[in-house]
Amino acid sequence: MSFKEYMQQRYTTKMYNPSRKIEQNKIQDLMEVLRLSPSSINSQPWKFTFVSDAETKQQLSKVSWLNTEKVLDSDTVVVFSRINSLDLFEQQIEAELPGRAVDYYKEFIKPMPEDQIKSWFNRQLYLSLGVFLSACAAMGIDATPMEGIEPEQYDRILNQLDYAAVVAVAIGYRDEDDFNQPSKRPKSRRDLEKVIETV
Repeated sequence: MSFKEYMQQRYTTKMYNPSRKIEQNKIQDLMEVLRLSPSSINSQPWKFTFVSDAETKQQLSKVSWLNTEKVLDSDTVVVFSRINSLDLFEQQIEAELPGRAVDYYKEFIKPMPEDQIKSWFNRQLYLSLGVFLSACAAMGIDATPMEGIEPEQYDRILNQLDYAAVVAVAIGYRDEDDFNQPSKRPKSRRDLEKVIETV
């Protein structure tokens, strides 16, 4: 199957089959996919938490707005968090990145206000989100990206101090009665000529 076909078939899953589990080797592959995700200057200002523990999922479900059932019934919830400590981030890049990357950060990013720097971190995180959703589609795993969460409550439940939850993704296998799957509700996208321009 081509990548385009995977994209035609993927959709935001609304109902999961809680009795069907993701194979552990696929979970490990998804972890590696996230590790390999691109980021500006290879900054990697992130952490990804895979939550399959039933009690933790129960707690997260209560602070997930309209996503309660997805959190509970999915196999795993992956929490995408950006680094929240600028000092910790600077220590990380000084230790791990080449000088030219550190110099770029110091010249172009560091002078910005803190909220803009964290917004830059968030944008890197969303690059990994796109890669992750695409990987799930290619591996036959259903996924639900969720901004409808209470990030500070996620941080409290996960005991995060130096990182801040931004978005989460429920993953698993769809319930056969899921109304949102393309076979029941055809995918709706704007026409190609309305979103693509060639020059």
